[in-house]
Amino acid sequence: MNSMNNGAPSRTAPAHTIDLIKASLRRRHAAERRFRLYGLIAISLGLAFVGLLFVSIIATGYPAFQQTYVRLDVNFNEELLELQGARDPQALAATDYSALVKQALRETFPNVTERREKMSLYSLISAGADAQLRDEVLKDPALIGATRPVWLLASSMVDSFYKGEINRGLPESDRPIKDNQITWVDELAAAGAVAKRFNTLFFTNGDSRDPELAGIRGALNGTFFTLLVTLALSFPMGVATAVYLEEFAPRNRWTDLIEVNINNLAAVPSIIFGLLGLAVFINFFGLPRSAPLVGGLVLTLMTLPIIIIASRAALKSVPPSIREAALGVGASRLQMVFHHVLPLAMPGMLTGAIIGMAHALGESAPLLMIGMIAFIVDIPSNVLEPATVLPVQIFLWSDLPERAFVEKTAGGIIVLLGFLFAMNALAVILRKHFERRW
Repeated sequence: MNSMNNGAPSRTAPAHTIDLIKASLRRRHAAERRFRLYGLIAISLGLAFVGLLFVSIIATGYPAFQQTYVRLDVNFNEELLELQGARDPQALAATDYSALVKQALRETFPNVTERREKMSLYSLISAGADAQLRDEVLKDPALIGATRPVWLLASSMVDSFYKGEINRGLPESDRPIKDNQITWVDELAAAGAVAKRFNTLFFTNGDSRDPELAGIRGALNGTFFTLLVTLALSFPMGVATAVYLEEFAPRNRWTDLIEVNINNLAAVPSIIFGLLGLAVFINFFGLPRSAPLVGGLVLTLMTLPIIIIASRAALKSVPPSIREAALGVGASRLQMVFHHVLPLAMPGMLTGAIIGMAHALGESAPLLMIGMIAFIVDIPSNVLEPATVLPVQIFLWSDLPERAFVEKTAGGIIVLLGFLFAMNALAVILRKHFERRW
């Protein structure tokens, strides 16, 4: 028995083999830990850079949501307004109110007598202050002949200085505001006549050459009309195309070619669609340049592949048993699609459409090609009037040299990011609310 036991092969692995296995396991576990560590480092760096970007944008842009105002005692002198007893709205709107602002500044600083100093003094107040006084008089004509304290819009130079964006310690030649202007602003601030308020003009005004008067209302209206045209055209066509290709189209070379082209169009650079819109919609069809209608048509071409692909994915997610059950109880193929499959796939289609609209909202390159880069002061009221969109407005401001337009640019980016986050959050909410798991 002992000899048999001695002659049998051992079932216990040699010690060095076990050591090799353990060493291999340690190496694999260490490699896995390193891979996880690299992944965490990559995610942390990505989040850090994104956070740094957001902090930079917010730090630069939040001053755009505040505006500096100066309080002056304005005498609505009828002789300065040259009204000669007229009180009708047309006469009140046509007169020049800038003389009232200059008189109020001279009365506040009576020691300023030289012409050059007066010009420096007048530049403390925005050129839009006369329009502000005109609106006050049109609202209440009884102001004529009275003296009232009025908070007037400060110039962009004073606004930047009061917000601390201009270093008063720099030599006078290196800053836009002069020493005497700093003295006047300090005197007004000491008297409580300078204050920062929420900048409603940023949301109610159109574009302007004066930074303190520039706003995004025109760009917001243009963006709304452009996206309205895009959604009205791209969603029905995208859904109809997806339904046909997924439910009705035969499988042949023709449909395969269509599918390949749809997938390729989703990867085409957006500026190509702008060139196509310029050649077809403007040069060939003669549609108005810089109009939201043309912008919507161009963005429709760009978002159609995204909506088609998302809609087809939503249709594929509906189980075949739904189709079979509908056909089994006598429904036609058309009834099966529109009464059973399409309602179940619609939440996914809506999510894809919202993501496509968010993608279109951030586009500027195709719209530059069709002229929506023009300087638009008037706020558009329909899809045929000249307009710009928010990304293009941001691009225009970023090219201007004035310091005040830097914060306007960042402020516009904050508003644009807010819309993008809201649209993506809406897509997530719709998906979570209507999603069905089979």
